Amino acid sequence: MPTKKLALPTTQTWHLDDATADIWTQAAHLGHRKKYVKGTVIYRQGEQGFTFYFLLAGRVQVSIFQHDGAEFILEVMGPGSMFGESPAVEGDSRIATAITVEDAELIEFDIRAIFDAIPARPELAVSLMRIIALKQRVLASRIQYLALPKPEMRIGELLARLADLYGEVHEGRTLISIALTHEQIAAMTGATRVTVTRALKRLTDLGVIELKQRRIWVIDRSRLLG
Repeated sequence: MPTKKLALPTTQTWHLDDATADIWTQAAHLGHRKKYVKGTVIYRQGEQGFTFYFLLAGRVQVSIFQHDGAEFILEVMGPGSMFGESPAVEGDSRIATAITVEDAELIEFDIRAIFDAIPARPELAVSLMRIIALKQRVLASRIQYLALPKPEMRIGELLARLADLYGEVHEGRTLISIALTHEQIAAMTGATRVTVTRALKRLTDLGVIELKQRRIWVIDRSRLLG
């Protein structure tokens, strides 16, 4: 069980394209619509489960907890995201815990019902493969930088991805339009808050980013990744 509470991120760190998301909204009759209040655990790390989820509204944080209670945020899912599908497909235990960080509405799918529907709707199988491939690519990118000794490179990967998702370009600079605390960045990159503060200062001193009113401006995106 977690022993340390972190400030909860309010953004999502990836999302599906509209065409893929539409497949699952159109398949809503194969699942069950559910609503959860903020702070509800949808499933826990280590549990067995055949269900996976498509998020319609709100946000869900997916985290791995270590034995000492330390938390590593894998992803924060926003509307149009899917989570829990890999353990459901594999029939294996959950590798992470999913908890709502806002009031949320979602569709709960049972993988066995989806398997039964695939002969008539093969696009469901294709979509699942695309989603799993997308997540593998995102996680592979993160693992590449998590393995590096310099924390600013790990933090840079996250900032680059958020700039792609939420970037607003102004006169050649990119504003990440959502607010992130140092503690949230730490939980997403496997660093400490102090390390994040120091790394952001180094990136600022190098002219890679600028910090202004709790927002991050990316000045030189090519140098975020080292």
